[in-house]
Amino acid sequence: MSPSPAPAAPRPPLRVALAGIGVVGGGVVKLLEANRDLIARRAGRAIEIVAVSARDRHKDRGVDLSRYRWEDDMDALVAADDVDVVVEMIGGADGPALTIARHALGAGKALVTANKAMIAHHGLDLARLAEAKDTPLKYEAAVAGGIPVIKAIREGASANQIARVYGILNGTCNYILTQMERNGASFADALAAAQAEGYAEADPTFDVDGIDAAHKLSILAALCFGTKLDIDAVTANGIRGLIAADIREAEALGHRVRLIGMAERDGAEANGALYQHVQPCLVPADHPLAYVPGALNAVVAEGNFVGRLFFEGAGAGEGPTASAIVADIIDIARDEYGPAFAMPVDALDQAPPADAGAREGKHYVRLVVEDRIGVLAEIATAMRDAGVSIESFIQRGDDAGDGVVIALVTHEGPTRAIEAALAILAASEHVVGAPMHMPILAL
Repeated sequence: MSPSPAPAAPRPPLRVALAGIGVVGGGVVKLLEANRDLIARRAGRAIEIVAVSARDRHKDRGVDLSRYRWEDDMDALVAADDVDVVVEMIGGADGPALTIARHALGAGKALVTANKAMIAHHGLDLARLAEAKDTPLKYEAAVAGGIPVIKAIREGASANQIARVYGILNGTCNYILTQMERNGASFADALAAAQAEGYAEADPTFDVDGIDAAHKLSILAALCFGTKLDIDAVTANGIRGLIAADIREAEALGHRVRLIGMAERDGAEANGALYQHVQPCLVPADHPLAYVPGALNAVVAEGNFVGRLFFEGAGAGEGPTASAIVADIIDIARDEYGPAFAMPVDALDQAPPADAGAREGKHYVRLVVEDRIGVLAEIATAMRDAGVSIESFIQRGDDAGDGVVIALVTHEGPTRAIEAALAILAASEHVVGAPMHMPILAL
């Protein structure tokens, strides 16, 4: 009888350095401490924080950092011999975050980041560097917070050709729209509520103008379609122009307003032009996205064999983001990683941007106009001259008494025709404020 094989020697701990200790960094520390034993069993080895670095050593972060080595110099943190993984939580597309990312990967150390702006702008260069050093680049927390959508698309749906990916990618905007929906609030009042609750920054530009969602959409598109990241090809229109009447009219039409990021190929060709757009849309009230409330995110991916996949959950915050970061660290501890964008950078294709103006569909159009004779004829003439066919027409006085709300639903037609008509009307002395138009999605 042959002797039993000797048990394998335990693997050494995975040694982690944290660069940037804000809300999310504190959450990573708390999670690794609270679930230490469970994480070690799932990772097959212990995961230990060995060093931390941030701008202010003395700031109260609500966690005890005294047991970890403090590095004032982040370059020294990255270069330390006892660091296997660098977790970047500084933020920003460039600056110190990018420097640390490049230095870590260049030194052959794994990089985990929640920095969607950096990945959207520099992800290809970082992925090349990771491939050259055969080291992991992980960024689950960069898109949709705690929802494991990156892993699901990169691994779980990797055998599928994705037809399109779309969803609610910014929790701040969704919170604002929910307040407008439930309470009849104006955009300004809903934004103030979001800021009071900590869902929106003092300067909410990145959120409400769609920039944050555009970063996330570009990452999802690269993963889903095997294309090179191209943030400049993503067009973004935010929710600043919405008024309470838009929410009411959408509901009357059996829809809800959501800020939707959508990416899909033109036609059935695998190498067709790629449409990438973030904009407020009318979503059918019976679609799952219409039921996503508050600051939650949701992503839908449609595969040719798996069908429609729907992911919903917290898109930001200490706990969900920390959960995604630590999940990436566990994968690294298991030696489970592959190309950052599901295939080597050289295998990604360069998709030309699709002509967004040529996309066909129905649109919701809203104008606030002076209450005077001839205005309706002016609107009808502008629509006719631009080649827009009107399906339905609603006229109401607005709540502020500044004019009359005109809401139209168009027949199927190209987006550029709508834009041409509204460009004419925007110059009219009888139109109050900027016109608004939103696609009515057929999902």
